[in-house]
Parts: sequence; C-alpha cells; structure tokens
Amino acid sequence: MVFVILFFIFILQTVWLFISELAGKDLDLAMILKFLIFATPRIIPLVLPLSVLLSSIMTFGNLAENYEFAAMKSAGISLQRGMKSLIIFILFLSITAFIFANNVIPYAEYKFVNFRKNLAQVKPALAIAEGQFSDVGFYNIKVNKKSGENGNTLTGITIHKKSVHGDGNKTVIKAKNGQLISSEKSSTLKLVLHDGYYYEDIVPKKYEDRDKIPFAKSSFKTYIINIDLSKLNSSSDDEDKISNTHSMLNVNELSFTMDSLNKNLNTDILSFSENSNQRIAVFKNNKLRSIKNNRAVPGNLLSFFQNDEKLEILKIASSAVESVGFSIESTKTELTFKKKNINDHLLAFYDKFVIAFACFLMFFIGAPLGAIIRKGGLGLPIVFAVLVFITFHFINTFGKRISQEDGLSPFLGAWMSSFILSPLAILLTYRATNDIGLINMDVILVPFQKIIQKIFPSQN
Repeated sequence: MVFVILFFIFILQTVWLFISELAGKDLDLAMILKFLIFATPRIIPLVLPLSVLLSSIMTFGNLAENYEFAAMKSAGISLQRGMKSLIIFILFLSITAFIFANNVIPYAEYKFVNFRKNLAQVKPALAIAEGQFSDVGFYNIKVNKKSGENGNTLTGITIHKKSVHGDGNKTVIKAKNGQLISSEKSSTLKLVLHDGYYYEDIVPKKYEDRDKIPFAKSSFKTYIINIDLSKLNSSSDDEDKISNTHSMLNVNELSFTMDSLNKNLNTDILSFSENSNQRIAVFKNNKLRSIKNNRAVPGNLLSFFQNDEKLEILKIASSAVESVGFSIESTKTELTFKKKNINDHLLAFYDKFVIAFACFLMFFIGAPLGAIIRKGGLGLPIVFAVLVFITFHFINTFGKRISQEDGLSPFLGAWMSSFILSPLAILLTYRATNDIGLINMDVILVPFQKIIQKIFPSQN
C-alpha cells in the first residue's frame, strides 16, 4: 500500500518535470502512456527504499503500540526472531531490486531517451523546444519563446551550425523572430528568420594570420534555413539504436565500457605527453646550427643575431608558446570530460548495488525505530521516515556530485550515504533489542544535575 501511494506521488512529480514536453503538443493518449511507462522505472530506486522504511516503521510501531512485542517477549520470542521472516523477505526484495536495476531500468531509460528524441522526429513541429538548445540535423537551435496556434512563431532565436568537419561550431545565427514551417507529411523543416545577424569564424590556413581574419559578420532581413529530417523521420522508437549513455547499460556492459574508456584515457595522456615537445617551433638556419655545435654558448643566444632576425625569432617563440598553451587548455578540458564520463559510468555501476543494500539498510532503520517510538499509522512514522530518507537522499546526491567532479572516488561517493547511516541502523537495532528508548534522558540530564548540585549545594 505504501509503495503504491509513493509510486503515484513520484509519477506526478515525473509528469510535472516533463510537462513542457507533453502539454499543448497534440499528443495522443497512447504516446503519453508510452512516455509514462518508459519514465516510471527510473523512480523505483527512490520509491522502493522509502517504502521499505515507512512500512517498517508503521508495522513495528503498530506492534509495539498494541503491546504485541511485550507479549512476544513474555513468550520467549526475541525481536531478532520476530524479524527473521521479514529479513528473508527483504533479502529476496533486495535481489529483485538489483535484477530490476540491472536489466529493466537500463532498457527503460534507453527507450525513454529515444522516445523523447522521436517526439521531434515523428512530429517535426516539435523539433524545437522553448528555452533550450535542440539538436536538429546540423543545427543547435534555441528560442526564447514559441507562440501561435501550433507554436510556429518564434522569438529570440539563436542557432549554432555544426561544422561539417566536426571541429566545433564556427557559425552563429541570431534573429529577433521567425516562423517554423513544417508538416508531418514533409521531411523538410523550414525556418524563416527575420531581422538578424550571421556570424562565422574564419580559420586561416596559416596560424599566425588568425588575428587578421577574426570572423565574418553580415545582417539580413529574411533568411531561410531548410533542414532535412528524412533520416530522422524514418526511425521509430521501436528500432534499436546504438547509445553509450551510462544509465542505459547493465553491469557487464558498464564493466566493458569502463575498461575501454580507461584505456582510451591513458592512451590520450601518453600521446599528449609524447607530442608536447614536438609542438614547439624551432628556428632553423645555418647560424643557429653553428651555435649548437659551439660549446661556449653565452647566456643570451639572441646576441648572435641581427635585430630583424631577433624579431622573427621572438615572434615564432611567442606563437609557439601560445599554441602550446592553447593545446594544453584544450587537452585539459578534453581529459576532464573523459574522466567525468568514466566517473559517471562508475557511479552507475555502484548504484545498482546501492539500491539493493538500501532496502536492507532502510529495514534495519525502520523496524527498530518503529519498535522504539511505539507509534503506528501515518502520523509520526511519516515524519521519521521523511527525515531519514531526506538525509539518505541528500548525502547520496552530495556524494555523487563530488565524485562526478573527481573530488572523491566514485565508490565512496556512491556508498557514502550507506556508510554514514549504517551505524544508525546498528545503534537502533541494539537499543530496540535491549528495550532502550530512542533517547536516554538520564545521559543528558545527569551532567546538568551534577553541575547544579555543585553550584547550589544542599544545606543540612
């Protein structure tokens, strides 16, 4: 019952998060249901541990409130023996949760992502989303606002044109407004832009000429872009597509992918270290060779050259240093991205085991906690369950964020919440087994009583 209620609540949250992709886009009921079916498995890792926690507190709290635990203990049945059958059930539930996380969730995530992409492919009028960059063919398109009956009127348009050679976006188009002309029967998406500018970075053949030709700029009153969507529209959400997203892989696929990513990262680091020295330009002439062969070289090598030669050498050296600096920065960014990608795969790998352990952890927190507070129902148990789960979820999210930025190992980031809350589960189980309350007030009050007795000693 708790699982169904929480599942329904999280389903509503999922609908709210993606309401912009569903509302007002003329989607039929079948597509909306398919959207929700693909989105629901991803919320199981949140709902299942919370359900185990809340139901454990309610069940054991109800037993303790009605003095059934007292009757059990008077009959010689300990708390551990009373929990034995539920521990076996939680064990099977944890194994099922791992199998679900390893097989069902990756497949559902795979279908969910591709289905969202196909919303624009099946309905070309949906290809451009409001307030975010949309990947459409060879263009990344962003609009501030869509209006009109079918969202055909666009305002605040920014377009990044992808380079054919795959070396970045060198063309930017900005327009105040425009119109989107498309049809479900047509494979062409037409953008008619009004009152805008066209910017393009021009890459010179010679590196030293880059300052002379920074970019080209032109203005236009009307500019038409035709985007071919024939390849996109020919696909279906039922077709298999190749994707390397870490959330779409199971344990075996993640292990294989991480091995490949680590090898690729190590190869890039080795290649960059070997080629760094080769990027430094060398000024070659006869005088420099003679200096190289001369053992008595003064500290200032430029003293062997004329002023025009010195100027040329300094220009080449400055260009070489700047080139190496750019290379280091770009390589650093690329290696950081690859390392983050590896960390994401590691976190996805450990998450499949964390969800199984989380069910165990939440049971051994909720069951003794319910026995201690001696309250069933949906009142106080919900308060304790929410507090514990928010703590668990916050620590889990915090650890993952740090691990993604390589500030902490992915193993510790994924298991941080479990490591921190495990002592709490052990403590609560110990106190419930020995009939100790949640808080021993004597431990808190006795030191204060001693201090008060010293300050105000009793008079005979």
